[in-house]
Amino acid sequence: MATADWQKGGFGIYIHWPFCEAKCPYCDFNSHVSARIDQSAWLRAYLSEIERVAVELPGRMLNSVYFGGGTPSLMAPESVAAIIETIRRYWAVSNDLEITLEANPSSVEADRFKGYRDAGVSRVSMGIQALNDVDLRRLGRLHSVQEAYAALDVARSTFDRVSFDLIYARQDQELSDWRAELSEALSFAADHLSLYQLTIEPGTAFGARHARGGLRGLPSEDLSADMYDLTQDLCGQAGLPAYEISNHASDLSQSRHNLIYWRAGDYAGIGPGAHGRVTIGDKRFATETHLQPQVWLDAVGERGSGESLRAVVTPREQAEEYLMMSLRLAEGTDLSRFEAHGARPVPPQKVRELTELGLVEQDGVQLRATSAGRPVLNGVLRSLLA
Repeated sequence: MATADWQKGGFGIYIHWPFCEAKCPYCDFNSHVSARIDQSAWLRAYLSEIERVAVELPGRMLNSVYFGGGTPSLMAPESVAAIIETIRRYWAVSNDLEITLEANPSSVEADRFKGYRDAGVSRVSMGIQALNDVDLRRLGRLHSVQEAYAALDVARSTFDRVSFDLIYARQDQELSDWRAELSEALSFAADHLSLYQLTIEPGTAFGARHARGGLRGLPSEDLSADMYDLTQDLCGQAGLPAYEISNHASDLSQSRHNLIYWRAGDYAGIGPGAHGRVTIGDKRFATETHLQPQVWLDAVGERGSGESLRAVVTPREQAEEYLMMSLRLAEGTDLSRFEAHGARPVPPQKVRELTELGLVEQDGVQLRATSAGRPVLNGVLRSLLA
């Protein structure tokens, strides 16, 4: 059962590059600023980890590779090429293999992007975050709006598939501001948009500032909800509906790598702080790697593995993870797959109650959160899993 189940979501590899030019105040990802990076040492470590994972997960069809971070567009194109070449040597790849690389506009150079394309990267995801210079400075970004436009031009002329991120519900942002900004973003002809509400995370500079009462001008919950609704309307009208709570694309342009996460496929996490879910034999494992870059690098060199944790995911945990992730998608959850893990069926009374509230809908074995239910998905899940 477990071996077959991951195949319904696919198999991908996530490569985490932990370095950035600067740490953004809202960011809680595992990213670090370093004055000197030995690219050759890092490449050796990545290749060693790929070889280790390949021994454990042989004979699979690979659907995606994702270079995330951090700022992977700071990697040498030669390193990206060597990683992709090694991956292709160990796994058969699907005809529509997707290889994504994240980039920040401040690190975009035309020659570097051509190098990534020649290495095999087929999709780029740009961290633009705002189309307003004042807000870009507030968010700690190193690029200007004009640099973002220039970077997008380079990306569109180099890659067939281009996505970019924006953050809304920012300080002092009004609904009309977001309408104008999103309308402008939709005019850029990117095939995928990731649109996130600003969240204040503990352990970030914004989190500390907010705790001191210093992060003023954040929108009310009602205004944030209006911005979310406006996002759905404008993106839908532009042919980029939400296929996941924060991600918008046409059917052919959805992120295949992220769909592996949301459809509970297997993915190997390589690099500092990378998480994974891998099925070996009849067991599924959650994996983690050392967070600190130098600790991870030393562990790979000295012990032959960057993993810091490997734990069995029980069938019940698998079922709950699948429900929590798949309900984020517009396509929803296959309840027969949920129950095949041995989970108790979702209580029909709970489904009826949520249906009457307009928060979910059921079509045979397929359960979906409605447009009203997705913004309050945590509450929906609490009710279904109680």
